[in-house]
Amino acid sequence: MSQQNAGTGADRTAPEPRRAPAAAPCGGPAPGPDGGPGTPGGPARRGRPRSEAADQAIFDAAIGLLESGVPLTDLSIERLARTAGVGKATIYRRWTGKEDLLIDLMRSIEPPDPVLPGTSLRDDVVALLESMRQRGLAKRTSALLHNVFSQMQLYPKLWDAYHATVIEPRRRIGLDAIRRGMDRGEIRADLDIEVVNDLLTGPMLSRVVLRPGSDLKPGLAEQFVDSVLEGITPRT
Repeated sequence: MSQQNAGTGADRTAPEPRRAPAAAPCGGPAPGPDGGPGTPGGPARRGRPRSEAADQAIFDAAIGLLESGVPLTDLSIERLARTAGVGKATIYRRWTGKEDLLIDLMRSIEPPDPVLPGTSLRDDVVALLESMRQRGLAKRTSALLHNVFSQMQLYPKLWDAYHATVIEPRRRIGLDAIRRGMDRGEIRADLDIEVVNDLLTGPMLSRVVLRPGSDLKPGLAEQFVDSVLEGITPRT
């Protein structure tokens, strides 16, 4: 579900109920938020710019439904269109189906990757873990990811895309920091870099992703990093 949470995500409240769009004159279809046809299955117009208002309405609808506990299997295009106050054609102009929509949604709610100070391995890994802690504290992102992560196995395409765009880039950030630490002699060079990365990031990921009710107190990143570094630094 980089944990692409895994930075912070801004809390947003669930979208307020939307009023149905006003009916068009002469019995025509009611316009959606993007000015397009509001009737499900209405004809798509080519060459029109996408409406940010419609995009946001659709995302807000999906987020609200997921955060309320609606399973992915019940998150149909019809239900999304009805909740967002748009027509199905408005959604299909943007995405080929539910999985593509959810992939874009997951990308949109992810915070940017952390910028590491580069001063030492400890500073870099603390910054990386602190971004994971903050992400776990973000109520909105946490609630959404816990719901989606538990069901992603049913949607391999969704999981693969989330892994490629969120988890893998953040994993590479950690691996690069560890390589720099090895080059500087801060940790033993004979260690498996993947194992070191798992040791450093695993405890925070466990609390953020697997244990949603666990304590994410300030200073936790430093506590985890210092506990691991004590065992992997060179002995004199």
